[in-house]
Amino acid sequence: MSKENTVSIQMAAADIKKILDAFKTIESTLKPYLIALTPEERKQLPKMSDKTVPFVEKTLDYARSNPQFAPAYMSIPELKIDIEAVYTLTQIARPLDQLGEGISDTMMLAGSEAYIAALAYYNSVKQAAKMNVPGARAIYDDLSKRFPGRPKADSTKNTVQA
Repeated sequence: MSKENTVSIQMAAADIKKILDAFKTIESTLKPYLIALTPEERKQLPKMSDKTVPFVEKTLDYARSNPQFAPAYMSIPELKIDIEAVYTLTQIARPLDQLGEGISDTMMLAGSEAYIAALAYYNSVKQAAKMNVPGARAIYDDLSKRFPGRPKADSTKNTVQA
């Protein structure tokens, strides 16, 4: 089975360094603003989603115009700050998500192409080993460790006891 090689990327070391340096800059700039949650904390928190945004925005409008209804423990200015933080971080997260998806897709395709090529080589070596081509058996034995398969049935178990 022949398949077109779609991915053929060889990145220059200077480009890789530039990208990694840019990520370091982004990370160091964002770090003071970011919070790390445990998986349990993530699970327990109520989530604000696209469907919830209009409710939260409308609530802020009402809270500003009718502050007498705000509970004593709630800060209307802090609600506004939290909403603005979501807007700001969303502006950063969306392009990062798109970039991450592009990187992930490219890695997946390159990995798939590499694996397909490796399997083609493995199958060729396997055939060469079956035909006792010199040097093929050692390569096949080494590569076949990746595919242990099922153990062969013990022939003594299949005998009928008299």
